[in-house]
Amino acid sequence: MSINDEHISSIEKIMQEFIEEIRPPEEIRAQLDMGYKIEAQSVFIFEIRPQWNDPTIIREYPLAKATFVKTQNIWKIFWKRADGSWHGYTPAPEVKTLQEFTEVVREDKHHCFWG
Repeated sequence: MSINDEHISSIEKIMQEFIEEIRPPEEIRAQLDMGYKIEAQSVFIFEIRPQWNDPTIIREYPLAKATFVKTQNIWKIFWKRADGSWHGYTPAPEVKTLQEFTEVVREDKHHCFWG
């Protein structure tokens, strides 16, 4: 089940504001930047960096994911571990709003998203 079109515009507004708040200074964005994308029922936050051994290749490194569960009207929060798999963020496994998700990621009490 995908997020419906009604939600897309509000999700984009929340995520664009959040990404603007966390982006690094403009002068280093060629080396490190932040982005987000919406896929099906999930919203991903990722770093954008050149590949370490070939700076002409730009890579996205996901660090947080929120998946909307329509039947429960909640967002489940996940973080990407070093094993490359998504794991539930146990300190706050779910939130009611996407805004709350961005607050959890920003705060990152357990250093899962930002290291």
